[in-house]
Amino acid sequence: MNSRHSTHSHPHDTADLPAPEINRIMFVALLPAMVMAVIFFGFGSLKVMTVSVLTCMILEYIIQKYIRKMPAAFGNGSAMITGILLAFNLPAGLPVVLVIAGSLVVVGISQNPTGKLIRNPFNAVLTSRLLLRVLFPVQMTTWPAVITETDSLTGLTPLGILKEGLGNGKNIPQITSATNFPHYFDMFWGNVNGSLGEISVIALLIGAFYLLSKKLITWHIPVAFLGTFFLIEGILWLVAPGRFMDPAFHLITGGMTFMAFFMATDPVTTPDSPKGKLLVGFGIGLIAIIIRNFGAYPEEIFLAVLIMNGLTPLINLKTGRGIPV
Repeated sequence: MNSRHSTHSHPHDTADLPAPEINRIMFVALLPAMVMAVIFFGFGSLKVMTVSVLTCMILEYIIQKYIRKMPAAFGNGSAMITGILLAFNLPAGLPVVLVIAGSLVVVGISQNPTGKLIRNPFNAVLTSRLLLRVLFPVQMTTWPAVITETDSLTGLTPLGILKEGLGNGKNIPQITSATNFPHYFDMFWGNVNGSLGEISVIALLIGAFYLLSKKLITWHIPVAFLGTFFLIEGILWLVAPGRFMDPAFHLITGGMTFMAFFMATDPVTTPDSPKGKLLVGFGIGLIAIIIRNFGAYPEEIFLAVLIMNGLTPLINLKTGRGIPV
């Protein structure tokens, strides 16, 4: 049976490699960000990751063995990776019951109980995040402060500080000169508030380069996404520097790196052809610009990925499989 559909529940799989090897690569790529999450959030991050992983593993086993009546792929690591990816999308202080609920959603979507070979239209992890965000908005936007001592800790993310300042009538120089605004190095290193797997850009980039070197993902979507965002945000910043932040700020905040390399590259929900992937990356970048600068919730760029997931069947129809570039 095709392992792409029958044994994998996380979004990063490919028919060219066996599931255990794929999951080993994914684990190594995620490990630096996991370590940084523990460093900055301590026990809270460990609790969320452990509960998420265990719930995903147990539910996957139950569905495969007792509902789909097939040998359970309990040891190939796919449910573990699913749990880690979900945990990376959650605040470190999220109540255990909500972590369990999110895990039930993501495995229930990706592990089709009927056993039919289907292609999920939307990223299962991000769908779970969206449902939790809609149903439990307070808990999903309550950011525990990191455990290190610094004057930048306010309980708000950098984007939250920016949004609050603009809402209070301040301009960008006034906001960035305040004592509670984090330094760029802190944002790049991960010494800021946010979802537990999105904070450390350096850790995520290490993992991303590893995925690229192993050819588990391609460059098309991340480059198109980040390049589009950087170009348009740069123009906005040059035109109105008092209203818009520089593009470098946005690239190192709010999970931009995580979404670009780990979520938007999901092969199950992205186009088959390089041209299609470039179109998706371009679309995510455009939508992310709107969400970041004009939306009520600047943290929610994962919505841009889900929207382009929905357009993937049409893009596939128009672009075809194409020739790798």
